[in-house]
Amino acid sequence: MSTPLTASRRRAPVSTAGLRADVWLALALLLAAILSSALGSVAGFYGEDVPGMEWGLLYAVAITAPLAVRRRYPSTALVLVALAFIVGVSFRIPEMYVVNIALFIAMYTVGAWVDDRRRATIVRVVVICAMFLWLLITMYQSATSPTEDGLSRAGLFSPFVAFMLIQFLVNAAFFGGAYYMGDRAYAAALERGALEERTAELEREREVTAAQAVALDRVRIARELHDVVAHHVSAMGVQAGAARAVLDRDPAAARESLLSVEQSARSALTELRQLLETLRSSEDETSSESTVRLTDLEALVEHARENGLPTTLAVVGATTELPVLTQVNLYRVAQEALTNARRHGGPDASADVRLRYDADLVELEVTNDGRTSALGTTRPGLGIVGMRERAAASGGTIEIGPRPRGGYLVRMRVPIRVEAVV
Repeated sequence: MSTPLTASRRRAPVSTAGLRADVWLALALLLAAILSSALGSVAGFYGEDVPGMEWGLLYAVAITAPLAVRRRYPSTALVLVALAFIVGVSFRIPEMYVVNIALFIAMYTVGAWVDDRRRATIVRVVVICAMFLWLLITMYQSATSPTEDGLSRAGLFSPFVAFMLIQFLVNAAFFGGAYYMGDRAYAAALERGALEERTAELEREREVTAAQAVALDRVRIARELHDVVAHHVSAMGVQAGAARAVLDRDPAAARESLLSVEQSARSALTELRQLLETLRSSEDETSSESTVRLTDLEALVEHARENGLPTTLAVVGATTELPVLTQVNLYRVAQEALTNARRHGGPDASADVRLRYDADLVELEVTNDGRTSALGTTRPGLGIVGMRERAAASGGTIEIGPRPRGGYLVRMRVPIRVEAVV
């Protein structure tokens, strides 16, 4: 029993246009066979003792009709054409050319279109052996015929022997060529199918990659917008609340709070404009002014102090130049941690920011001593998700959670010698 063929080892099925082409081929060869049979009868290929034209017509149909379904039933078509060939030649029907073309096409089709290669080999070998056996029988009959007509048989290598040897060699080349060309056509079809499948796979991968790139860009834009807007809007909310609380009894303090709200709004617009410029520009075109750096941490801490969160900043170790993306991610993590401390830590909360440089990594630590229930009991929001994404994008790690002694901790570690992951 032959092994079942997998889809990757099968050639593509014949198209409807291909099936129609087979029918037209069979019709064209039928007309040629009828014409050849009529001309052969007039030319006297087999002398005067030949069947009538009605047998020539029947023979033409027998050798060409199977070709109309040659790619639907290749093995059956070959067997029928071979049988018709043997019968027609045996009964001396005067058609000698189209039948050879039909037999070649049928033999080629089995090699080119049968997916079960074991069956294709068996069918062709059986037909070839049957044809050569028939040829040997006819050669023997001709050699032992008592008639003296035809080629001379005198001598060891007589003209008759030479003619029979030519017949044998021509048939060997004929069937060998059909066999080889069929196998080559099948192999070429498999290679073409594999190439088309690979091309389609690459196209699907390209579409998936493009979709992933779009999704990553959307996540990046959402993360940047969240970090910029949440920070400033949180500060504006704190200052607006303070202004409302003292508006009646201390107009000067309320005025200062409203000025802080105005400044936060201006800063938010400035950072949004810088963010849009960064998103619109390629990496090489992005200017240093449109990107925040670790040197901006001092201004960030000062902004937190002005908005009611006492904050300290400490830088430990020798400063090392980091990739721009890493600096942006560290800054945004610190910004988000301070925003969360201001929003959830309570009115008495304070925060500490520490940036530590080691030989092989940089560590950012933001702690606060405020309440932890608001962050510890709810589902992580977009800010915490964004901090984790920024740590991963920089090839680092991050710890986020309440401290045992109270308060909250955000600690991000990034290897210095590892390129940032986009």
